Amino acid sequence: MPLVGEFFALLTAILWSGTSIVFTEASVRVGSLYVNITRLLLAVVYLSVTIIVFNLTINLSVTQVFNLIISGFAGLVIGDTFLFKSFQHIGARLSMLVMALAPGISAILAFIFLDEVISFIGVMGMVITISGIAMVVLQRKEKPTSNYKVDNSGIIYALIGAIGQAVGLIFAKLAFNEGEINGFVAALVRITSSIIFLYPLFLFAKRIKNPFSVFKNNSKALVLTIIGSIIGPFLGITFSLISVSHAKVGIASTLMATVPIIMLPMVRYYYKEKLSWISVVGAFIAVGGIAILFLR
Repeated sequence: MPLVGEFFALLTAILWSGTSIVFTEASVRVGSLYVNITRLLLAVVYLSVTIIVFNLTINLSVTQVFNLIISGFAGLVIGDTFLFKSFQHIGARLSMLVMALAPGISAILAFIFLDEVISFIGVMGMVITISGIAMVVLQRKEKPTSNYKVDNSGIIYALIGAIGQAVGLIFAKLAFNEGEINGFVAALVRITSSIIFLYPLFLFAKRIKNPFSVFKNNSKALVLTIIGSIIGPFLGITFSLISVSHAKVGIASTLMATVPIIMLPMVRYYYKEKLSWISVVGAFIAVGGIAILFLR
């Protein structure tokens, strides 16, 4: 099926756009730390059930397992942790602007380590798409406050987050290049490895209690987290891996980075935000870039 990788990358961005709203609402109620670890634990349950029910083949080499573990560590542990850290220093707006570098970093790393070459038209499509994303991200008001300062450490954290996510995709691609892997199986290995790294750190730092006791007093946060874990870590991460297995890493990463564009109608409907003309223009520019990537 042609363009299957690009299709799943765009589908991933749509799913992640939905999770950003759902997890934000859940985090306001119980805190992002509990939402983050619980979403991963629930995703492991969903993935395990899916693999058992559909009798999916789990036939991975040691090298493939190693690459997926490193992918989970780089993308979900290093990438997400430093991204959340940058939110605290420079806010989501500037953090996401720096994160827009991830597709470019992915393309460079893929060229170096995977010998992936993107055509001139493909590069232009990436540049146009990222430019549209940058326009949308830059003009949005910072929430919950606009009192963030441009902090060098925050920018460095965001850059490490971008590099982490890019490296995560590279190692996932290495695993798929070695042999066929079911996307749900790959996602299970990737997410499980991230929990193995993350949970002991939280316990050691005494920053997390039993998630069940936290959600017991807030059923709505639990419902939101369950929904978010289905469309995010369960389907979103699985589809992102399927995308990387079929498309070039730089192009897949670019399409997955269109979350700020896809979120525009969502925030307009859900939060009643007024969309500026810059947002609309940026969205059209990004859509034009996406069209180039699909039609190139």
